[in-house]
Amino acid sequence: MTDYRIGIDVGGTNTDAVVMDGDDNLLAKTKTPTTEDITSGILSALDVVLGDSGVSEDELDYVMLGTTHATNAIAERRGLNEVGVIRIGAPATQSIRPLLEWPDDLAEAIGDNVAILDGGHEFDGRLLNDLDEEQVRAQIREFADVDAFAVTSVFSPVRDDHETRVAELVREEVGDDVPISVSNEIGSVGLLERENATTLNAALTSVASEAANAFVEAMDERGIDANLYFGQNDGTLMSVDYAIRYPIFTVASGPSNSVRGAAYLSAVENGIIVDVGGTTTDVGAVTEGFPRESSVAVEIGEVKTNFRMPDIIAIGIGGGSIVSTDDGVTVGPQSVGYKLTEEARCFGGETLTATDLEVAAGTIDIGSETPAVDGEIVEAAREYVRERVEREVDRMKTSAEPVPVVIVGGGSILVPDDIAGASEVHKPDHYEVANAVGVAIAQVSGEVDRIYSLDEMDREEAIQHAKDEATDNALAAGADPDSVDIVDVEEVPLSYLPGNAVRIKVKAAGALDH
Repeated sequence: MTDYRIGIDVGGTNTDAVVMDGDDNLLAKTKTPTTEDITSGILSALDVVLGDSGVSEDELDYVMLGTTHATNAIAERRGLNEVGVIRIGAPATQSIRPLLEWPDDLAEAIGDNVAILDGGHEFDGRLLNDLDEEQVRAQIREFADVDAFAVTSVFSPVRDDHETRVAELVREEVGDDVPISVSNEIGSVGLLERENATTLNAALTSVASEAANAFVEAMDERGIDANLYFGQNDGTLMSVDYAIRYPIFTVASGPSNSVRGAAYLSAVENGIIVDVGGTTTDVGAVTEGFPRESSVAVEIGEVKTNFRMPDIIAIGIGGGSIVSTDDGVTVGPQSVGYKLTEEARCFGGETLTATDLEVAAGTIDIGSETPAVDGEIVEAAREYVRERVEREVDRMKTSAEPVPVVIVGGGSILVPDDIAGASEVHKPDHYEVANAVGVAIAQVSGEVDRIYSLDEMDREEAIQHAKDEATDNALAAGADPDSVDIVDVEEVPLSYLPGNAVRIKVKAAGALDH
């Protein structure tokens, strides 16, 4: 098979790229410094791997990108839309206003425009309050100057009628050019967290559009006419149009890509993945080849959300981490990041980094000189790294039994081969570009997370309904209809709710649609 594809992952320090063929053979790889504008770093990586692989631009079928655009925009409060936040749930939900627990600067960055209007449903689909359409229209007109709308209704994962109607009213009042995010397509049960995720999604749509346009323009600049995809939080792919609609799903794509790539390169389907970058080390779990999903609310930019996110622990240790001897020997969390080749001592700089320690210890040979570092500092710093990694591996395990551990990432030389709690430690071939491999081999997925009342339908009907909806979501994201399979079904009886309620989560995944 030809079916050539390129996987690109943009990290805080490096932009990694690989070329793979239809049989998943890796033909070329590179690590280039991430640039401030991101696009030029992508183009540099692209040029290197195309030149090394001998694959021409017109032979490429797919290009997949894992990007930090959305994550950086939230962290830096930069480029975010002004959002009109409409909650359908009065009078029942008026005790806590939208955005109440948001950091002040983030709420201000999106305009702090909020309203709670009549409507919503109970958990079993019964009407909580009628939707007042004139009230909604008046509120939309009051929000006329916003850049995007976020619409959340009480128990919309059960019944989305009111969210759908409000979205139609927004279209009628302000036209088709303003993005609308509706919560039943983004988050799961739990009003405030779902509302937060929907609002962040709305705030990111312009950022996503700019990133997508830059991606498309970069490919056009190199004459590449391939199918373009973005990596998303669960280690799968979505089309460019889908990414513009749901940018929040790209937020943790980097760690998820690394988990997928590490599992593929090591053939470890169940275990712990340690991805050591230039700035941070991400510790995650792989289950049946996919990142394990977090079961608790995940904070993004200090805001609690409840959409699908990988179960990842990030620690401030990486190849560019600054070594301090002020109060004992510590490594990180401060890092020189993508300026490693300028500021690290092994490259002639003045800053002692974790990479310098490995050069001084003789485990790697990079840079222009060998830093003179006291042996006791080297050993103390390496032990510090070992203890931090072992602690997080232990936290990620679900039992005391030893499990396989896979170490990947450009900074993986920092982590020793003997880790307490590991049954075996893998550092597979191409470990340094596992994230780019992960996005290159990824499938396309769709999920659903809903509450069903088994008084209204039987269990088999409810599960089949969820499977059908998850499959439809996978197709919308760009999956091949003939390849979609149900990869996970989770059923949780909700004994604290009346009406024989059950929460059903289903994930479907399939190959890219040619």
